[in-house]
Amino acid sequence: MAWYDNAVFYHIYPLGLCGCAHENDGQAVPGAFNKLNAWAEHAADIGCTAIYIGPLFESGSHGYDTIDYRLVDRRLGTNAEFKDFVARCHARGQKVIVDGVFNHVGRGFWAFKDVQEKRWDSPYKDWFHISFDGNTNYNDGFWYEAWEGCNELVKLNLHNPDVVNHIFDAIRGWVADYGIDGLRLDVAYSLDEAFLRQLRRFTEGLKPEFVLVGETLHGDYNRWMNDEMLHSVTNYECYKGLYSSLNSMNLFEIIHSLKRQFGPENWTLYKGRHLLSFCDNHDVTRAATILQNKAHLPLIYGLVFSMPGIPCVYYGSEWGAEGDKRNGDWSLRPSFDAPEWNSLTDTIAAMARAHRESRALRCGDFTDLLITNRQTVFQRAVEGERVIVAINAEDKPFHAHFNANCGRAVDLITGAPHDFGGGSELPPYSVAFWKCE
Repeated sequence: MAWYDNAVFYHIYPLGLCGCAHENDGQAVPGAFNKLNAWAEHAADIGCTAIYIGPLFESGSHGYDTIDYRLVDRRLGTNAEFKDFVARCHARGQKVIVDGVFNHVGRGFWAFKDVQEKRWDSPYKDWFHISFDGNTNYNDGFWYEAWEGCNELVKLNLHNPDVVNHIFDAIRGWVADYGIDGLRLDVAYSLDEAFLRQLRRFTEGLKPEFVLVGETLHGDYNRWMNDEMLHSVTNYECYKGLYSSLNSMNLFEIIHSLKRQFGPENWTLYKGRHLLSFCDNHDVTRAATILQNKAHLPLIYGLVFSMPGIPCVYYGSEWGAEGDKRNGDWSLRPSFDAPEWNSLTDTIAAMARAHRESRALRCGDFTDLLITNRQTVFQRAVEGERVIVAINAEDKPFHAHFNANCGRAVDLITGAPHDFGGGSELPPYSVAFWKCE
Protein backbone atom coordinates (compact mmCIF):
# COMPACT_ATOMS: atom_id res chain seq x y z
CA MET A 1 0.00 0.00 0.00
CA ALA A 2 1.10 3.56 -0.68
CA TRP A 3 1.87 5.93 2.19
CA TYR A 4 -1.35 7.88 1.70
CA ASP A 5 -3.49 4.78 2.11
CA ASN A 6 -2.15 4.48 5.66
CA ALA A 7 -2.08 8.18 6.52
CA VAL A 8 -3.98 10.46 8.88
CA PHE A 9 -4.20 13.97 7.41
CA TYR A 10 -4.17 17.27 9.27
CA HIS A 11 -5.65 20.16 7.29
CA ILE A 12 -4.41 23.73 7.79
CA TYR A 13 -5.69 26.85 6.05
CA PRO A 14 -2.50 28.92 6.32
CA LEU A 15 -3.78 32.41 5.42
CA GLY A 16 -6.41 32.11 8.15
CA LEU A 17 -4.35 30.42 10.84
CA CYS A 18 -1.55 32.95 10.46
CA GLY A 19 -3.93 35.92 10.63
CA CYS A 20 -3.04 37.25 7.18
CA ALA A 21 -4.82 40.26 5.70
CA HIS A 22 -7.91 39.18 3.76
CA GLU A 23 -6.72 41.18 0.77
CA ASN A 24 -3.10 40.83 -0.26
CA ASP A 25 -1.33 43.92 1.03
CA GLY A 26 2.13 42.46 0.46
CA GLN A 27 2.87 42.47 4.20
CA ALA A 28 4.15 39.22 5.65
CA VAL A 29 3.02 38.02 9.06
CA PRO A 30 6.17 37.82 11.22
CA GLY A 31 7.01 34.19 11.96
CA ALA A 32 4.13 32.74 9.94
CA PHE A 33 6.04 29.60 8.98
CA ASN A 34 7.33 29.19 12.54
CA LYS A 35 3.69 29.16 13.60
CA LEU A 36 2.79 26.65 10.88
CA ASN A 37 5.65 24.43 12.00
CA ALA A 38 4.44 24.54 15.61
CA TRP A 39 1.03 23.41 14.42
CA ALA A 40 2.54 20.62 12.34
CA GLU A 41 4.33 19.47 15.51
CA HIS A 42 0.98 19.57 17.31
CA ALA A 43 -0.52 17.48 14.50
CA ALA A 44 2.28 14.94 14.96
CA ASP A 45 1.45 14.77 18.68
CA ILE A 46 -2.12 13.89 17.72
CA GLY A 47 -0.85 11.19 15.38
CA CYS A 48 -1.33 12.90 12.01
CA THR A 49 1.23 11.65 9.51
CA ALA A 50 0.51 14.09 6.67
CA ILE A 51 -0.04 17.85 6.56
CA TYR A 52 -2.48 19.14 3.97
CA ILE A 53 -1.73 22.84 3.74
CA GLY A 54 -4.34 24.89 1.92
CA PRO A 55 -3.76 27.63 -0.67
CA LEU A 56 -0.16 28.64 -0.40
CA PHE A 57 0.88 30.48 -3.53
CA GLU A 58 0.60 34.19 -4.31
CA SER A 59 -3.03 35.29 -4.59
CA GLY A 60 -5.15 38.40 -4.38
CA SER A 61 -7.33 37.36 -1.46
CA HIS A 62 -8.41 33.95 -0.20
CA GLY A 63 -5.76 31.86 -1.91
CA TYR A 64 -7.89 30.36 -4.65
CA ASP A 65 -7.43 33.42 -6.89
CA THR A 66 -3.82 32.65 -7.82
CA ILE A 67 -1.54 35.41 -9.10
CA ASP A 68 1.73 33.49 -9.36
CA TYR A 69 2.20 29.70 -9.13
CA ARG A 70 5.91 30.07 -8.47
CA LEU A 71 5.78 32.40 -5.50
CA VAL A 72 4.70 31.56 -1.96
CA ASP A 73 2.08 34.08 -0.84
CA ARG A 74 4.06 37.02 0.45
CA ARG A 75 1.57 37.43 3.31
CA LEU A 76 2.98 34.17 4.69
CA GLY A 77 6.67 34.59 3.91
CA THR A 78 9.19 33.33 1.40
CA ASN A 79 9.83 30.31 -0.77
CA ALA A 80 12.87 29.49 1.38
CA GLU A 81 10.75 29.48 4.54
CA PHE A 82 8.30 27.07 2.95
CA LYS A 83 11.18 24.81 1.91
CA ASP A 84 12.36 24.76 5.52
CA PHE A 85 8.80 23.99 6.71
CA VAL A 86 8.57 20.94 4.42
CA ALA A 87 12.01 19.74 5.54
CA ARG A 88 10.93 19.96 9.19
CA CYS A 89 7.76 17.99 8.46
CA HIS A 90 9.74 15.33 6.62
CA ALA A 91 12.22 15.12 9.51
CA ARG A 92 9.40 14.14 11.88
CA GLY A 93 7.96 11.66 9.38
CA GLN A 94 5.13 13.80 8.00
CA LYS A 95 4.28 14.08 4.31
CA VAL A 96 3.15 17.46 2.90
CA ILE A 97 0.52 18.06 0.25
CA VAL A 98 -0.58 21.47 -1.01
CA ASP A 99 -3.57 22.91 -2.83
CA GLY A 100 -3.30 22.77 -6.60
CA VAL A 101 -5.66 25.42 -8.00
CA PHE A 102 -5.63 24.77 -11.73
CA ASN A 103 -9.19 25.35 -12.90
CA HIS A 104 -8.93 29.12 -12.58
CA VAL A 105 -6.73 32.02 -11.55
CA GLY A 106 -7.32 35.44 -10.08
CA ARG A 107 -7.75 38.58 -12.13
CA GLY A 108 -4.29 39.62 -10.97
CA PHE A 109 -2.67 36.63 -12.70
CA TRP A 110 0.11 37.97 -14.90
CA ALA A 111 -1.14 36.44 -18.18
CA PHE A 112 -4.67 37.78 -17.66
CA LYS A 113 -3.30 41.24 -16.94
CA ASP A 114 -1.46 41.07 -20.25
CA VAL A 115 -4.77 40.35 -22.00
CA GLN A 116 -6.36 43.31 -20.21
CA GLU A 117 -3.59 45.52 -21.55
CA LYS A 118 -3.13 44.18 -25.09
CA ARG A 119 -6.54 42.55 -25.69
CA TRP A 120 -6.49 40.51 -28.93
CA ASP A 121 -2.80 41.32 -29.44
CA SER A 122 -1.87 39.48 -26.25
CA PRO A 123 -0.05 36.18 -26.83
CA TYR A 124 -1.95 34.86 -23.78
CA LYS A 125 -5.50 35.50 -24.96
CA ASP A 126 -5.95 31.79 -25.68
CA TRP A 127 -4.93 30.89 -22.14
CA PHE A 128 -8.51 31.74 -21.22
CA HIS A 129 -12.00 31.41 -22.69
CA ILE A 130 -12.44 34.96 -23.99
CA SER A 131 -14.89 36.71 -26.30
CA PHE A 132 -14.08 40.27 -27.37
CA ASP A 133 -17.72 40.70 -28.37
CA GLY A 134 -18.92 40.76 -24.76
CA ASN A 135 -18.19 42.27 -21.36
CA THR A 136 -18.40 41.55 -17.63
CA ASN A 137 -19.20 43.49 -14.50
CA TYR A 138 -15.53 44.49 -14.38
CA ASN A 139 -15.92 46.32 -17.73
CA ASP A 140 -12.73 44.92 -19.24
CA GLY A 141 -14.21 45.31 -22.70
CA PHE A 142 -14.34 41.56 -23.17
CA TRP A 143 -16.19 38.59 -21.71
CA TYR A 144 -14.46 35.58 -20.17
CA GLU A 145 -15.60 32.30 -18.68
CA ALA A 146 -15.32 32.23 -14.90
CA TRP A 147 -15.66 29.48 -12.31
CA GLU A 148 -19.38 29.02 -11.66
CA GLY A 149 -20.07 32.61 -12.72
CA CYS A 150 -17.73 34.13 -10.15
CA ASN A 151 -15.88 36.67 -12.28
CA GLU A 152 -13.04 37.16 -9.83
CA LEU A 153 -11.96 33.61 -10.75
CA VAL A 154 -10.92 33.44 -14.41
CA LYS A 155 -11.18 29.96 -15.91
CA LEU A 156 -8.02 28.62 -17.54
CA ASN A 157 -8.10 26.94 -20.96
CA LEU A 158 -6.68 23.54 -20.06
CA HIS A 159 -6.87 22.46 -23.70
CA ASN A 160 -4.04 24.91 -24.45
CA PRO A 161 -0.68 23.09 -24.25
CA ASP A 162 1.07 26.28 -23.13
CA VAL A 163 -1.23 26.52 -20.10
CA VAL A 164 -0.67 22.87 -19.22
CA ASN A 165 3.09 23.25 -19.59
CA HIS A 166 3.07 26.33 -17.35
CA ILE A 167 1.22 24.41 -14.64
CA PHE A 168 3.43 21.35 -14.98
CA ASP A 169 6.58 23.49 -14.80
CA ALA A 170 5.27 24.97 -11.55
CA ILE A 171 4.56 21.53 -10.08
CA ARG A 172 8.00 20.32 -11.16
CA GLY A 173 9.46 23.25 -9.25
CA TRP A 174 7.35 22.53 -6.15
CA VAL A 175 8.73 18.99 -6.05
CA ALA A 176 12.34 19.90 -6.92
CA ASP A 177 12.59 22.99 -4.71
CA TYR A 178 10.37 22.09 -1.75
CA GLY A 179 9.92 18.31 -1.87
CA ILE A 180 6.12 18.24 -1.61
CA ASP A 181 4.46 14.83 -1.63
CA GLY A 182 1.20 15.48 -3.42
CA LEU A 183 -1.61 17.80 -4.41
CA ARG A 184 -5.15 18.37 -3.30
CA LEU A 185 -6.86 19.51 -6.49
CA ASP A 186 -9.31 22.34 -5.95
CA VAL A 187 -12.71 21.84 -7.68
CA ALA A 188 -11.46 18.67 -9.33
CA TYR A 189 -15.03 18.05 -10.50
CA SER A 190 -14.64 21.06 -12.82
CA LEU A 191 -11.27 20.06 -14.27
CA ASP A 192 -11.05 18.67 -17.77
CA GLU A 193 -10.68 14.90 -17.55
CA ALA A 194 -8.01 14.82 -20.25
CA PHE A 195 -6.00 17.26 -18.12
CA LEU A 196 -6.35 14.98 -15.10
CA ARG A 197 -4.99 12.06 -17.12
CA GLN A 198 -2.06 14.19 -18.28
CA LEU A 199 -1.45 15.30 -14.70
CA ARG A 200 -1.42 11.73 -13.40
CA ARG A 201 1.08 10.61 -16.04
CA PHE A 202 3.25 13.66 -15.39
CA THR A 203 3.34 13.40 -11.59
CA GLU A 204 3.99 9.65 -11.63
CA GLY A 205 7.39 10.47 -13.09
CA LEU A 206 8.20 13.20 -10.58
CA LYS A 207 8.27 11.38 -7.27
CA PRO A 208 7.39 7.89 -6.04
CA GLU A 209 3.87 7.70 -4.58
CA PHE A 210 3.11 11.35 -5.36
CA VAL A 211 -0.59 11.58 -4.45
CA LEU A 212 -3.45 13.38 -6.20
CA VAL A 213 -6.54 14.01 -4.07
CA GLY A 214 -9.48 15.65 -5.80
CA GLU A 215 -12.18 17.88 -4.37
CA THR A 216 -15.42 16.22 -5.49
CA LEU A 217 -18.97 16.72 -4.25
CA HIS A 218 -21.63 14.51 -5.83
CA GLY A 219 -22.00 11.75 -8.37
CA ASP A 220 -19.98 8.60 -8.97
CA TYR A 221 -16.47 9.33 -7.69
CA ASN A 222 -15.05 6.66 -10.02
CA ARG A 223 -15.39 9.24 -12.75
CA TRP A 224 -12.36 11.01 -11.28
CA MET A 225 -10.81 8.38 -8.98
CA ASN A 226 -9.29 5.57 -11.01
CA ASP A 227 -5.98 4.17 -12.20
CA GLU A 228 -5.60 6.89 -14.86
CA MET A 229 -6.64 9.99 -12.92
CA LEU A 230 -6.87 10.66 -9.17
CA HIS A 231 -5.76 8.39 -6.34
CA SER A 232 -8.40 9.69 -3.93
CA VAL A 233 -11.27 12.18 -3.63
CA THR A 234 -13.14 13.97 -0.86
CA ASN A 235 -16.01 11.84 0.43
CA TYR A 236 -18.70 14.52 0.60
CA GLU A 237 -21.48 11.94 0.48
CA CYS A 238 -20.40 10.54 3.83
CA TYR A 239 -19.52 14.00 5.21
CA LYS A 240 -23.21 14.89 5.01
CA GLY A 241 -24.25 11.51 6.39
CA LEU A 242 -21.96 11.83 9.39
CA TYR A 243 -23.57 14.88 10.97
CA SER A 244 -27.05 14.37 9.57
CA SER A 245 -27.39 10.84 10.93
CA LEU A 246 -26.39 12.02 14.40
CA ASN A 247 -28.60 15.12 14.36
CA SER A 248 -31.64 13.14 13.21
CA MET A 249 -30.73 10.13 15.38
CA ASN A 250 -30.95 7.97 12.32
CA LEU A 251 -27.68 6.08 11.94
CA PHE A 252 -29.22 4.15 9.05
CA GLU A 253 -28.27 7.15 6.87
CA ILE A 254 -24.51 6.93 7.30
CA ILE A 255 -24.47 3.12 7.38
CA HIS A 256 -26.47 3.03 4.13
CA SER A 257 -23.83 5.25 2.50
CA LEU A 258 -20.97 3.12 3.84
CA LYS A 259 -22.64 -0.10 2.65
CA ARG A 260 -23.30 1.49 -0.76
CA GLN A 261 -19.69 2.61 -1.06
CA PHE A 262 -17.75 -0.21 0.61
CA GLY A 263 -20.08 -3.10 1.43
CA PRO A 264 -19.32 -6.75 0.67
CA GLU A 265 -21.50 -7.00 -2.44
CA ASN A 266 -19.79 -7.00 -5.83
CA TRP A 267 -21.72 -3.91 -6.97
CA THR A 268 -20.52 -1.56 -4.23
CA LEU A 269 -18.80 1.50 -5.61
CA TYR A 270 -15.39 2.07 -4.03
CA LYS A 271 -14.24 -1.22 -2.57
CA GLY A 272 -10.45 -1.11 -2.21
CA ARG A 273 -10.29 2.67 -2.69
CA HIS A 274 -9.27 5.13 0.02
CA LEU A 275 -11.40 8.29 -0.07
CA LEU A 276 -10.62 11.29 2.15
CA SER A 277 -12.88 11.08 5.23
CA PHE A 278 -13.72 14.27 7.14
CA CYS A 279 -16.39 15.84 9.30
CA ASP A 280 -15.50 19.47 8.51
CA ASN A 281 -13.08 21.60 6.51
CA HIS A 282 -12.43 25.19 5.37
CA ASP A 283 -15.61 25.31 3.28
CA VAL A 284 -18.27 23.96 5.66
CA THR A 285 -19.65 24.64 9.13
CA ARG A 286 -17.48 23.03 11.79
CA ALA A 287 -18.63 19.80 13.40
CA ALA A 288 -18.85 21.38 16.88
CA THR A 289 -21.32 23.92 15.47
CA ILE A 290 -23.41 21.77 13.17
CA LEU A 291 -23.89 18.93 15.67
CA GLN A 292 -26.94 19.61 17.80
CA ASN A 293 -25.61 17.50 20.66
CA LYS A 294 -21.98 18.18 21.65
CA ALA A 295 -21.81 14.74 23.25
CA HIS A 296 -21.78 13.41 19.69
CA LEU A 297 -18.40 14.99 18.88
CA PRO A 298 -16.32 11.93 19.92
CA LEU A 299 -18.76 9.74 18.01
CA ILE A 300 -18.45 11.62 14.73
CA TYR A 301 -14.68 11.26 14.95
CA GLY A 302 -15.15 7.61 15.84
CA LEU A 303 -16.88 7.20 12.49
CA VAL A 304 -14.24 9.23 10.62
CA PHE A 305 -11.43 7.05 12.00
CA SER A 306 -13.19 3.70 11.60
CA MET A 307 -14.92 4.01 8.21
CA PRO A 308 -12.96 3.01 5.10
CA GLY A 309 -10.83 5.92 3.95
CA ILE A 310 -8.11 8.36 4.93
CA PRO A 311 -9.09 10.30 8.09
CA CYS A 312 -8.57 14.06 7.97
CA VAL A 313 -8.72 16.50 10.92
CA TYR A 314 -9.26 20.23 10.31
CA TYR A 315 -7.16 22.54 12.48
CA GLY A 316 -8.91 23.59 15.67
CA SER A 317 -11.69 21.03 15.36
CA GLU A 318 -9.66 18.54 17.39
CA TRP A 319 -10.61 20.47 20.52
CA GLY A 320 -14.12 21.43 19.36
CA ALA A 321 -13.58 24.90 17.89
CA GLU A 322 -16.75 26.31 16.36
CA GLY A 323 -17.40 28.08 13.06
CA ASP A 324 -20.59 28.78 11.13
CA LYS A 325 -20.64 28.96 7.33
CA ARG A 326 -23.45 31.53 7.57
CA ASN A 327 -20.94 34.01 9.00
CA GLY A 328 -18.74 33.79 5.90
CA ASP A 329 -15.80 31.67 4.86
CA TRP A 330 -13.25 33.54 6.96
CA SER A 331 -15.16 32.54 10.11
CA LEU A 332 -14.29 28.94 9.21
CA ARG A 333 -10.61 29.83 8.76
CA PRO A 334 -9.67 31.69 11.95
CA SER A 335 -6.35 32.54 13.54
CA PHE A 336 -5.61 30.76 16.83
CA ASP A 337 -2.77 31.87 19.07
CA ALA A 338 -1.75 28.29 19.84
CA PRO A 339 -3.17 24.79 19.66
CA GLU A 340 -5.43 23.66 22.50
CA TRP A 341 -5.77 20.20 23.97
CA ASN A 342 -8.74 18.76 25.84
CA SER A 343 -10.55 15.47 26.32
CA LEU A 344 -11.76 15.47 22.71
CA THR A 345 -8.16 15.86 21.54
CA ASP A 346 -7.19 12.94 23.77
CA THR A 347 -9.89 10.82 22.15
CA ILE A 348 -8.87 11.78 18.60
CA ALA A 349 -5.22 11.06 19.39
CA ALA A 350 -6.20 7.63 20.71
CA MET A 351 -8.23 6.98 17.56
CA ALA A 352 -5.31 8.08 15.38
CA ARG A 353 -3.03 5.68 17.26
CA ALA A 354 -5.56 2.88 16.78
CA HIS A 355 -5.77 3.66 13.07
CA ARG A 356 -1.97 3.63 12.77
CA GLU A 357 -1.63 0.32 14.62
CA SER A 358 -4.55 -1.53 13.03
CA ARG A 359 -4.29 -2.79 9.48
CA ALA A 360 -7.99 -3.70 9.63
CA LEU A 361 -8.97 -0.08 10.30
CA ARG A 362 -6.71 1.15 7.51
CA CYS A 363 -7.60 -1.28 4.74
CA GLY A 364 -10.09 -3.87 5.98
CA ASP A 365 -13.43 -4.59 4.35
CA PHE A 366 -16.72 -3.30 5.75
CA THR A 367 -19.55 -5.46 7.09
CA ASP A 368 -22.63 -4.23 8.95
CA LEU A 369 -23.37 -6.32 12.09
CA LEU A 370 -26.12 -4.37 13.88
CA ILE A 371 -28.00 -1.16 13.18
CA THR A 372 -30.73 0.76 14.97
CA ASN A 373 -31.60 4.42 14.75
CA ARG A 374 -29.28 5.21 17.67
CA GLN A 375 -26.68 2.42 17.63
CA THR A 376 -24.44 0.82 15.05
CA VAL A 377 -21.99 -2.06 15.13
CA PHE A 378 -19.85 -2.91 12.11
CA GLN A 379 -16.74 -4.87 11.33
CA ARG A 380 -13.50 -3.97 9.56
CA ALA A 381 -11.61 -7.12 8.63
CA VAL A 382 -8.43 -8.04 6.78
CA GLU A 383 -6.57 -11.33 6.68
CA GLY A 384 -5.33 -11.98 10.20
CA GLU A 385 -7.18 -9.14 11.96
CA ARG A 386 -10.74 -8.08 12.77
CA VAL A 387 -11.91 -4.89 14.49
CA ILE A 388 -15.52 -4.42 15.57
CA VAL A 389 -16.67 -0.80 15.87
CA ALA A 390 -19.56 -0.08 18.23
CA ILE A 391 -21.26 3.31 18.61
CA ASN A 392 -24.10 4.31 20.91
CA ALA A 393 -25.48 7.78 20.12
CA GLU A 394 -28.11 7.61 22.87
CA ASP A 395 -27.98 9.13 26.35
CA LYS A 396 -28.57 5.74 28.01
CA PRO A 397 -26.86 2.34 27.88
CA PHE A 398 -27.67 -0.16 25.15
CA HIS A 399 -27.22 -3.93 25.32
CA ALA A 400 -26.10 -5.06 21.89
CA HIS A 401 -26.52 -8.62 20.65
CA PHE A 402 -24.63 -9.62 17.52
CA ASN A 403 -22.36 -12.41 16.34
CA ALA A 404 -18.81 -11.32 17.08
CA ASN A 405 -17.33 -14.69 16.06
CA CYS A 406 -14.98 -14.48 19.01
CA GLY A 407 -15.16 -14.40 22.79
CA ARG A 408 -12.86 -11.59 23.82
CA ALA A 409 -11.33 -8.39 22.47
CA VAL A 410 -9.38 -5.31 23.49
CA ASP A 411 -10.55 -1.74 22.85
CA LEU A 412 -7.92 -0.04 20.68
CA ILE A 413 -9.03 3.38 21.99
CA THR A 414 -8.85 2.74 25.74
CA GLY A 415 -6.87 -0.51 26.01
CA ALA A 416 -9.68 -2.05 28.09
CA PRO A 417 -10.50 -5.76 27.64
CA HIS A 418 -13.95 -6.73 26.39
CA ASP A 419 -15.94 -9.95 26.74
CA PHE A 420 -18.62 -10.59 24.11
CA GLY A 421 -20.30 -13.29 26.20
CA GLY A 422 -23.98 -12.56 26.81
CA GLY A 423 -23.95 -9.47 24.59
CA SER A 424 -22.08 -6.18 24.76
CA GLU A 425 -23.01 -3.24 26.97
CA LEU A 426 -22.60 0.09 25.13
CA PRO A 427 -22.40 3.04 27.56
CA PRO A 428 -24.22 6.29 26.69
CA TYR A 429 -22.51 8.35 23.97
CA SER A 430 -19.77 5.77 23.48
CA VAL A 431 -17.51 4.49 20.74
CA ALA A 432 -15.32 1.39 20.87
CA PHE A 433 -12.83 -0.17 18.47
CA TRP A 434 -12.68 -3.81 19.64
CA LYS A 435 -9.79 -5.81 18.20
CA CYS A 436 -10.88 -9.44 18.32
CA GLU A 437 -8.63 -12.12 19.76
